[in-house]
Amino acid sequence: MTSRFFRGARSPNAFEPSRAADVRVANLQVMIVRLRLRKEFKHASFRRAYSDNLVVRCELADGTVGWGEGIPRSYVTGETPEGSIEQLAATDLAGQLGVHCEGWSDVIAMCRNYRPSIGVDDPRGCLANAHRCAVELSLLDAFGKCFESPISDLVGAMTDSQIIASPSSRVQYSSAISSGGVRKQILSSLAMRLYGFRHCKIKVGMNPEIDPERLRRMRYWVGSKMDLRVDANEAWRGDEVVSRIVELEPFGISCVEQPVRHDDVKVLRRVRDEVATPIMLDESLTSLEDARQAIADQTCDVFNIRLSKCGGFLNSLRLAGMAYEAGLEFQLGCHPGESGILSAAGRHFATSVGPIRYIEGSADAHLLRDFITRPTLTFGRGGWAPAIRLPGLGITVDEAKLKPLSRHIQKFRIASQH
Repeated sequence: MTSRFFRGARSPNAFEPSRAADVRVANLQVMIVRLRLRKEFKHASFRRAYSDNLVVRCELADGTVGWGEGIPRSYVTGETPEGSIEQLAATDLAGQLGVHCEGWSDVIAMCRNYRPSIGVDDPRGCLANAHRCAVELSLLDAFGKCFESPISDLVGAMTDSQIIASPSSRVQYSSAISSGGVRKQILSSLAMRLYGFRHCKIKVGMNPEIDPERLRRMRYWVGSKMDLRVDANEAWRGDEVVSRIVELEPFGISCVEQPVRHDDVKVLRRVRDEVATPIMLDESLTSLEDARQAIADQTCDVFNIRLSKCGGFLNSLRLAGMAYEAGLEFQLGCHPGESGILSAAGRHFATSVGPIRYIEGSADAHLLRDFITRPTLTFGRGGWAPAIRLPGLGITVDEAKLKPLSRHIQKFRIASQH
């Protein structure tokens, strides 16, 4: 069965551009875009009613336009939207991006060689990840349109991601429940069950003394077949992690995400020996360096890969490949407040690689009040959504809606148009 997003199987050489191109980037326009959330989002690390996103508009010399997005989070990677723009202004954009690209291999090389100017030590390699993600996606979207090739074709074009290449025609997203009173817990749990979700994440750690009762109640209402996992968002101390997990295990949890602060992450090697539940890293998994350290220190069973947090589509593919080769699992995560730009990029990732333990994202209509893309990429019943087979990201950005939401706009010329 086909749809406007999925157009059937592709040949082994489908990742090659359908027509030769010799174009380059003409200019980048960067914006800080404030998107309102439908309700305040709360967890143990932060709370917010809106999301300030970094949106990049890339224009090629032939007039093709591509879009990218990053979500700078100071409490995750140490980035801010304003800091990202300062990085862009200090980077030699013309020298790094003003090159001719005739195919995906040239674009991949350009993206991998891109070195944002940070100005400070960056031992974890994450202080420009949202910046890198926004710029990279805008390039991939623009050149994908130019080559008439979806960005999912990159999985076949990259040698270090071929090991996890697993194209699918559709994927099933996970749901999430944050905080709230007893009535909300019951209604949310029933909604997840009736809507047909198979996986649900529950935020814990804000009131740890009542978390066991919350889990007991939610397990009852979602039923025994629902895969329930918990996310502590660094809420627990290293000396209490084991007891906190053990008291939740009777309710059939399948994974615990980021139970401690990054500074205490090494304690998780011992924790893994003392609990039955797999451990996932999120705030401690932001970069290739973090991944190497996690594998060496044996601190987790699952990587939470978020495109913005992890520095873009290409780095995220590399992280997924590293997890697979190390015998670990990985999930595709998302930031609350992502627009359809990142939702589309996540969809390309989710329908291109595997096996993915959990898939988050594409909840645009459920989380946002402001929309800047069309069509909507919100998942359907049960969390199911089709693959996108249109060129680039396969979405259209409504610039008329985008402009009034933009708090800052700055243009960078890369090369002369011709």
